[in-house]
Amino acid sequence: MSKIRVGLIRCDTHGMWFGPQMMAHDPKLLEHSTDDPELMQYESWLRRGVHYFFYTHYCAPDRMTAPFVEGFEITRLWDQKRKAAEVASRIFFGKPKVCDSFDEVSDDVDLVFISNCNGDGSDSVQLATPGLEKGVPTFVDKPFADNSANARKLLDLAAKRKTPLLSLSILQTNPPATQFKRRLEEVGQVSFGDVTCYSTHPAALIHAISTVHHIFGTGIKTVRAVVAPKHTSLHLDYGDRADRPEHGVVIHCGTARFRFTEMYANAYGPEGAIQGKVLDDYDASSGSAIILEHCKTMVQTGKVTPLFGEMVEGVAVMDACKTAETTGQAAKVGA
Repeated sequence: MSKIRVGLIRCDTHGMWFGPQMMAHDPKLLEHSTDDPELMQYESWLRRGVHYFFYTHYCAPDRMTAPFVEGFEITRLWDQKRKAAEVASRIFFGKPKVCDSFDEVSDDVDLVFISNCNGDGSDSVQLATPGLEKGVPTFVDKPFADNSANARKLLDLAAKRKTPLLSLSILQTNPPATQFKRRLEEVGQVSFGDVTCYSTHPAALIHAISTVHHIFGTGIKTVRAVVAPKHTSLHLDYGDRADRPEHGVVIHCGTARFRFTEMYANAYGPEGAIQGKVLDDYDASSGSAIILEHCKTMVQTGKVTPLFGEMVEGVAVMDACKTAETTGQAAKVGA
């Protein structure tokens, strides 16, 4: 196959995070793309937010330090704010066509890539339906959907059209999280863990749930919530599984004034405790590059990585978190 033609839906900070990792671009324009104050407030990439993490070599400011994934070409893109899409197209040397509507993005492409930096996933069904109806392999950024019912709608449509569908969080593929997981034997049998998260909003919470899945495993049974004015703690319990932390894992939301989107993980056991390296935006490009490799495999083979199952469970865990926060009672995952 020649280069995979990509239709990019939503030119937000995730779209312009993954985009420069898969297509040649102008680094100077990525660094300084607009002087329009209104547009600069729209997304952080328009305020150098992506360039800051992708070009970090002070002796060679034009040398990209984030990993680049060969084999893609963005040919179409769309954003609800057309000016942002036009700037994005210029960054890619004007090659992508700026579409008037999101359903046009899935015409004459090999992959529909729906980015979602700050949204809750409530528009995933709407944005993904045109491409899936046309049989175009589709990637839906995190969270896959805002609830399990909408996740099921997407899964059913993909199955009906026999079209590959994938959704992942960068924290499912983040190499530092993998390195932390490999250290768990240092504490013996893990009895408890915790993860910090910068917010309870679905865009952030799904990253924390994905971190828990990555490090401590899937199979979460129930969720309990402790809600304070400035802090929310979510206790994820695995039931009686002997291969999971006996006392579960707690996600602490809103615990600090983070610089960017840092997250931390800790694990406890009879042999001690370990704290992992901060999981931050400097490492995120390694995780997003792995996601692009998974997208490439999906398009080329029609096969989807089993990691997708973690995301589907993650949406169900989010449902339980909402219920636990609202009722103050334990909520079953998948109920």
